Amino acid sequence: MDEMTEKNKFLLNSVELVNKNNKIDLDLYLKYNVKRGLRNQDGSGVLVGLTKIGDVHGYIIDENELVPVEGRLRYRGISIEDIIKGFQKEKRFGFEETSYLLLFGQLPIKTELEYFTRFLDENRMLPSGFIENMILKSPSSDIMNKLARSVLALYSYDPHAEERSLKNNIYQCIKLIALFPTMIAYAYQAKSHYFNGKSLFIHKPKPQLSTAENFLHLIRHDSTYTRLEAEVLDLALVLHAEHGGGNNSTFTIHVVSSSDTDIYSVIAAAVGSLKGSLHGGANIKVFEMMKDIMKNIKDWEDRNQIEHYLEKIVQKKAGDKSGLIYGMGHAVYTLSDPRAVLFREKIRELAEEKGLMNEFKLYTLVEQIAPVVLKKNKKSKKPISPNVDFYSGFVYNLLDISQELYTPLFAMARIAGWSAHRIEELVNSGKIIRPAYKHITLKNEYIPLDKRGADKQTNL
Repeated sequence: MDEMTEKNKFLLNSVELVNKNNKIDLDLYLKYNVKRGLRNQDGSGVLVGLTKIGDVHGYIIDENELVPVEGRLRYRGISIEDIIKGFQKEKRFGFEETSYLLLFGQLPIKTELEYFTRFLDENRMLPSGFIENMILKSPSSDIMNKLARSVLALYSYDPHAEERSLKNNIYQCIKLIALFPTMIAYAYQAKSHYFNGKSLFIHKPKPQLSTAENFLHLIRHDSTYTRLEAEVLDLALVLHAEHGGGNNSTFTIHVVSSSDTDIYSVIAAAVGSLKGSLHGGANIKVFEMMKDIMKNIKDWEDRNQIEHYLEKIVQKKAGDKSGLIYGMGHAVYTLSDPRAVLFREKIRELAEEKGLMNEFKLYTLVEQIAPVVLKKNKKSKKPISPNVDFYSGFVYNLLDISQELYTPLFAMARIAGWSAHRIEELVNSGKIIRPAYKHITLKNEYIPLDKRGADKQTNL
């Protein structure tokens, strides 16, 4: 038996053993009242912590029943609608102001915002040698993987990496908010060059540009963009900056911070969480689904054709055969996701500018028809509405941003919320987060090696 055949047989046998000895009967979760996925039986999240940062509200509990309501998202008690209307009315970019609000708990006065923005400007450049040694010499086919490694590499360039003081951690957080766009852009350029054979462009960040403007400048070979493009990207960053303490990556921030480790380990762990297709990668699933719909529906304005094809998707006869209409429904929001609502009108403006109104109209029709199809086929009474991922992939496509940047853009925004939760955990530190798991394996006996497997066949 050659070495590869032996290795493959061993691995196949290992898969069988792992499945056999790790599979847990779902009925046992009910028997022991275990909250699988930290979810209650009605789908609501198990209350495991308190936060002052983000408030995600999608239902109320009335006489122990979940009652759907319009979605609400607040940053530090201020509705996301008011935040966005505020800076848009004054024709300003909002991500910097939003980051300040999340970090410090209150809106900045003019001089505070100017100083904070200048502080970000001064910290957008990576340390000397970092681009060559950490990014260009070891490019990655996955930008989120490269981002996590880059965050960990920053530890080596920080002489105070292990200092846990609030002052030092605030400084580290601001630097990370400033550096995320730069690290993501350079990781993308390296990936495009070494894996896709494209020309390599490394532009330096420009002072006095907003985070959104700087990112478009860094990823485009000619550094050009329109004001509307920058405004739409800025809106996307604001809408993705924070979403309460219960989402997977933000909960990761609290869990890992509670162990009293350094900020770079904490943020890298959150990046790893966000990389997952069930979290930050969801908008890619939506975009792929919509491309499939566009390919298979002849008349994009025919509601009957759209409904028929969506039914085929739900029945696992079309699309990726998962039976899912991606971008529909949310763990918390019921009647509406406020982020999707706020996105829609700005997207219309950009679609008009780009001459892609037919695509936008198809998205709105799918948004209207999908909940009807899902209720009909899933026999569910639960309200279903589009979440922010339904539109975000389309937004990035309108901005001519590569699909491989969709999840990294999420991280570029969420680093603001992650930083705020890191600080909150430090302020309230003292208890390591350690939930309980019930052991359900029956008592077993140790068997000497020469007496094992006499009655068993092996693949090797």
